Amino acid sequence: MKPSEEFLNSFNRIEKWLREELNNPNSMGFSEMVRRLSRRKDLLVGANEEDLLQMAQLRNAIIHERISEDFVIAEPNEWAVQRIKQIEQDLTRPEKVCPKFSKKVTGFEWDVPLLEILRIVSEKRYSQFPLYRRGTFEGLITLRALGFWFAKRSQQGALHLENLKAKDLLVSGGKETNYQFISSDTHVFEVEALFRDKATLEAVLITKDGNPNGNLLGIIRPRDIYNTLEKD
Repeated sequence: MKPSEEFLNSFNRIEKWLREELNNPNSMGFSEMVRRLSRRKDLLVGANEEDLLQMAQLRNAIIHERISEDFVIAEPNEWAVQRIKQIEQDLTRPEKVCPKFSKKVTGFEWDVPLLEILRIVSEKRYSQFPLYRRGTFEGLITLRALGFWFAKRSQQGALHLENLKAKDLLVSGGKETNYQFISSDTHVFEVEALFRDKATLEAVLITKDGNPNGNLLGIIRPRDIYNTLEKD
């Protein structure tokens, strides 16, 4: 298949998808559909708006500037073909958090001794501790929260950890600000937006339907998202 044919096939599928998202407007052109849908935060049109508008110009050149049926002046290069295929996938089949970030996550009872938490940090290098009280989610302890708690308590004199529980950190740590639950069918780009928009967010926890008391299917840290973006 010629590069121009690959390009046009992908372009036409994108155009069809845009039209369906706008309930099939009869007289709206490609560029106007892109501009309108770029305002929606639940789609990746905005992130690809400039490239899509450039691709529309290339498409017009391919279609309208043919010398003959078998020869076109504007033959897309490999980058343009691969780029429009990637945009098509991003728009029509955006990646979901599961299975990408699915993994076993250990939960802890909220009255586990603090010394046990520290032992696990030292031996297993865990950095997040979801806490439950008989199956009900109570909060999330992170290494950042631990560090802040120790820094604050050290200003009050000698620390005695023997009788402290994990729940004691939640009371003083502002547990409601450092986590968010999402469902397993959430798109990866939506999680990226959460971390970008919420400075205090340290972890996104995944359950089947976003219920905090459901079984944990995975946990996403900011570095997980940004490592993925760098690889891409």
